[in-house]
Amino acid sequence: MKIKFGAITALAAVLGLGTLLQAAPVQADSVHIAGEATTFYTLSNHYDISVEELMSANPQISASNIYPGLKLAIPGTVQAKTVAVTESAAAAVVTNADLSALSVEPASNTVQAWGKAYTYAKSIQVKASAYSSAASENGKWGAVDYFGNALKLGTIAVDPSVIPLGTKVLVTGYSHPGLPKQAFLATATDMGSAIKGNRIDIFIPGSQSFVADFGYQYVQLYIIQ
Repeated sequence: MKIKFGAITALAAVLGLGTLLQAAPVQADSVHIAGEATTFYTLSNHYDISVEELMSANPQISASNIYPGLKLAIPGTVQAKTVAVTESAAAAVVTNADLSALSVEPASNTVQAWGKAYTYAKSIQVKASAYSSAASENGKWGAVDYFGNALKLGTIAVDPSVIPLGTKVLVTGYSHPGLPKQAFLATATDMGSAIKGNRIDIFIPGSQSFVADFGYQYVQLYIIQ
């Protein structure tokens, strides 16, 4: 632990496949299942809603951590422009799950996750723990990182002498239902007196007991260039 210093499921996950039909209005608090190329921008165009509204409705989701299968809230009553409804589209949604597979190519210093390739400067193994937004874990500082930003998926606490603050990393080799499968992008924006050496503390949204199930795990970090 760090001590501080419903309704659109697989309908529109894949566009351009099969027959496209006009969609009926979607009710408030709908859910969109991300596909391979989903971004806040593509959702903005698809649902005719601003990027700012989408990001406000999904404060726990970083724009750089949208991966296939992720559920995103679509605020308000919206009208989807087109929706793929054929069996081939549904199959493609399932196929997207395969994109969680991790592929590392040391010769070119690239690592691939969710179908995206990242160039890394180096890779290190660290011992990881996890923390929540509970007051008992964050003390007088509250649920914010070292810079005062709200804690979110993708926030990690580090020892700045090992991983400088502001460093972007791809975190791999962990297991917890509150984190993306296989890998997620993180930024070192927090630190704590208990995080020294090859150690990181991963913020996971959820209750303190849910997060505590992470325990201690050795994970592999890829320092993204």
